[in-house]
Amino acid sequence: MFPRMVRGALTRARTGKAMIVLTTALGACVATAMCAVMFDVGDKVNAELKAYGANIVVQPKGAAVLADLYEGANNLAQTTALRENEVPNITNIFWAYNIVDFAPFLTHGVTIQTDDAATSPIEASMTGTWFAKQIASAAGHHTTTGVISLRSWWQIDGGWIADQDTDLALVGATLARQAKIDIGDVIEVDGGNGTQDELQVAGIVHTGGAEDEEILVPLATVQRLAGRPGQVGRVEVAALTTPDNDLARRAARNPESLSVSEMETWYCTAYASSIAYQITEVLTDAVAKPVRQVTESEGSILAKTQLLMLLVTVLSLAAAALAVANLMTASVMERSAEIGLLKAVGARDGSVVGLILAEMGVTGLVGGAIGYGLGLGFAQVIGHAVFGESITARPIVAGLVAVLMCGVVLAGAIPSIRLLTRLRPAEVLHGR
Repeated sequence: MFPRMVRGALTRARTGKAMIVLTTALGACVATAMCAVMFDVGDKVNAELKAYGANIVVQPKGAAVLADLYEGANNLAQTTALRENEVPNITNIFWAYNIVDFAPFLTHGVTIQTDDAATSPIEASMTGTWFAKQIASAAGHHTTTGVISLRSWWQIDGGWIADQDTDLALVGATLARQAKIDIGDVIEVDGGNGTQDELQVAGIVHTGGAEDEEILVPLATVQRLAGRPGQVGRVEVAALTTPDNDLARRAARNPESLSVSEMETWYCTAYASSIAYQITEVLTDAVAKPVRQVTESEGSILAKTQLLMLLVTVLSLAAAALAVANLMTASVMERSAEIGLLKAVGARDGSVVGLILAEMGVTGLVGGAIGYGLGLGFAQVIGHAVFGESITARPIVAGLVAVLMCGVVLAGAIPSIRLLTRLRPAEVLHGR
């Protein structure tokens, strides 16, 4: 009897039922899209921010200690260095797949002489690095990394050079202007250790940073001029990270202060501090530190983005609940004679409430299913429009949206349930 009554209630007043289905579908659509993007936005935002540089810097232990004690102490630590042949070990850490790019750097002071004989020698800094180095991980995966991808915002007049082009150089825009250097010029470089070299300028680089006053060359060139074969001064790493919390901040200060369970949680979460810690495990005498300004900005931007999506979701669901409440209240008022008759023949309030809830449950289920499908499509539109790639549909989104829509349906049912429990059969049947 009860299923037949529900079926009959659903087939009557189809316009009202269609409006409820449409309302719940719109609420479910927005909730699905926002939840799908919110659960996937962390990686997307981090990937976008990685285009603006590294968030972890690795230094030799001696240089890091001196830098902490004395300002500008890098010059005091020229004898300390990292090993270039160990740098690829970064791809073997636990969070290797979160490493987007990395590049080693070695800086050395040089004296340059241009083709213009009237120009006196100029002292400058020369920095060697990887431009597009192909390396293989222990698992056999090949990857290409270097400043071309790590510093993708750099502008080059001319062209990039390759790591094997040890007779070519890039000159910073400021230094090129001061020394009257142009593309194609040949500069004589004196490393100060009895080493000289001639380099042809392949391009002028505009970075907006200290590199505008430097000469950029393949790492091997600086190692030869500085007499430091196989050494690097620092490594910059761009990694996808999870925003720091209290556990990450405590671990960053002293990992040994964590309990065993806390250590496992921290180590197996992609915090900037845990990734930095793992990097020090694969490099000899290295100290890796997150760039706090970058990592804190990432966490702040991500938190605000997720909060905005949460607010949009809450507001859309609240609007859907209000709309459902109005539609159901209007439906109960239209069917007051039918409900009054049911009560008159012995139906209890609980039975009538069950009928209304079953009716709303079916319409809510249909609307929620339609809205969930539309929401997944809407999430992909947002992903491609904002991040240029698709949004991963996580299983948790379906469960969360189902719970949220149940809440919307129940919240929307409260006014109509209160109305029908107060309804008196005699008053309704007598037209009062």
